[in-house]
Amino acid sequence: MKVLVPVKRVVDYNVKVRVKSDGTGVDIANVKMSMNPFDEIAIEEAVRLKEGGTATEVVAVSAGVAGCQETLRTAMAIGADRGILIETDAELQPLAVAKLLKALVDKEQPKLVILGKQAIDDDANQTGQMLAALLGWPQATFASKVVIAGQGEEMRATVTREVDGGLETLEMSLPAIITTDLRLNEPRYATLPNIMKAKKKPLDTVKPEELGVDVAPRLKTLKVAEPAKRQAGVKVADVADLIAKLKNEAKVI
Repeated sequence: MKVLVPVKRVVDYNVKVRVKSDGTGVDIANVKMSMNPFDEIAIEEAVRLKEGGTATEVVAVSAGVAGCQETLRTAMAIGADRGILIETDAELQPLAVAKLLKALVDKEQPKLVILGKQAIDDDANQTGQMLAALLGWPQATFASKVVIAGQGEEMRATVTREVDGGLETLEMSLPAIITTDLRLNEPRYATLPNIMKAKKKPLDTVKPEELGVDVAPRLKTLKVAEPAKRQAGVKVADVADLIAKLKNEAKVI
């Protein structure tokens, strides 16, 4: 069984992002970039499926600038067998990414696609669902546990997913789409020997035009602004003072 895992290159989660002075977007010049944390979880789960004998090949995919090769090398150091870069300098929005992934799925014919539920840069949480809709495949989002059973055409996935009221368990036939939640697993650290091995693993580069996909943005960002700074809290003398402030200043009662 082949597993396809899309990974995204984002600003590292430890970096405090700054908005450009003209308000057109986030300043990413000379900023540390890394793999989206939810995608690390997806790669880890795919590698565990391979180690358990369920999957035979793990293919990592990324779309974006040439720098995304570093992200793919990281995925291969964790355990992916090969990488595919869809190279473009265009601003990629979720629908365009879903169309690119559909074209690759049609070409690669995986049985399972595992994605992070969202990227930490835009928090869109859309690509997995859009890809499932374009392919007409079943989907399970926010997965916290994945079990694959059966052989060949009888393979089925049992997915425990997190919902507002607790947990929900879904069973679906393959091929399918799964998006990962934080509690699915704890990603391993890439060891130095595996990092060196990853440099020799195959990495193919394709263009969106070769896949027949138009990646032109459909949405226009009008303005990006930092959130307003929070005011310092105040201590109240007693309950009456608290109620007065809630009523007169906060106006919540």
